[in-house]
Amino acid sequence: MTRIAVVTAGLSQPSSTRLLADQLAAATRDALANEPLANEPLGGDAEVTVIELRDIAVDVTNNMLTGFPSPRLSAAIESVTSADALIAVTPVFTASYSGLFKSFFDVLDKESLVGKPVLIAATGGTERHSLVLDYQLRPMFAYLRAEVTPTGVYAASSDFGSPSLHDRVRRAGAELADRAVGGRTVAKPADTFVPFEQLLAQ
Repeated sequence: MTRIAVVTAGLSQPSSTRLLADQLAAATRDALANEPLANEPLGGDAEVTVIELRDIAVDVTNNMLTGFPSPRLSAAIESVTSADALIAVTPVFTASYSGLFKSFFDVLDKESLVGKPVLIAATGGTERHSLVLDYQLRPMFAYLRAEVTPTGVYAASSDFGSPSLHDRVRRAGAELADRAVGGRTVAKPADTFVPFEQLLAQ
């Protein structure tokens, strides 16, 4: 059983950040299911634990002030640090990750994510904030010495339901599944996105 932790920092309910997180978790599950592990007939199964940071926001703040985690925060930290892989999704606020998202990772032990496969993702109102993946999230997890997957996923409001987002989610999920099972190659989904020029030619 592969354990996947999902950290989502969306504040609203329903949340587009949580929606993207769920899609990424489902894509990772699907990729794992395509390639059972050699010593486990159902090795492709995944146990997904979702940590909604808004539910433990006060706990995170209190821990930053006192240095002592609450039982709820301890459980969330244990889920993240003991997982085989992590999906981390944040909304974009003021051209960066949210303060709650950063605060949660600030309270983790600095060695707790070393070598852990991490899929980074973000949501925002417009496409203009997509660089948050490479200029904010990727450097933060590189500092924590996590293994960030090549494909990060940014979703603007207009992206949901598009073939392009669907393909990026599936590709990112397959990459995370690869690393969650120790680098063993799993089946990569074929792209279904049709270029605009090809649509015009039809």
